[in-house]
Amino acid sequence: MNKKRDKGQSHSNRPARAGPPRWLKLDMSPSDVELLVVELAKKGYTPSMIGVLLRDQYGIPLVKQVTGRRLAQILEKHGVKIAIPEDLMALMQKAVNLRRHLDEHPKDYHSKKGLIEVESKIHRLVKYYKRTGVLPPDWKYEPEKAKLLISGGMYRFESRESVQAV
Repeated sequence: MNKKRDKGQSHSNRPARAGPPRWLKLDMSPSDVELLVVELAKKGYTPSMIGVLLRDQYGIPLVKQVTGRRLAQILEKHGVKIAIPEDLMALMQKAVNLRRHLDEHPKDYHSKKGLIEVESKIHRLVKYYKRTGVLPPDWKYEPEKAKLLISGGMYRFESRESVQAV
């Protein structure tokens, strides 16, 4: 047993630097990276998946170091709004799948307990997002509404005219 490390996360930190790393040789400008981010979002990739694709396929370690903006800020600038935070969307997807499973197998008590736990995580997360202003104060988790939200996707695309007016 490793006594040198505390319990919990791996204690790895990102390097603190303002600009891109010296080893990064990009053939793209920051505006090209922004357009690539928007294109990947329009294909339906989640923000974390966009970061993984940029890291693995394009060699971009962090979007903020290259463009000076966070990924969510880039999407917002180009009229792509994240409807629901990604972690909440993943939990709601899990709850929808558990409900579908329980419709077919109503006596699966272990899954029923799992659904209760997932929905309690959803309620706690919703309470946090309401408090921080990410979700509107009247937003409420409902299983039927969650099915519709999951099927609708993660992003809301605004028209170009309304984005340019801002």
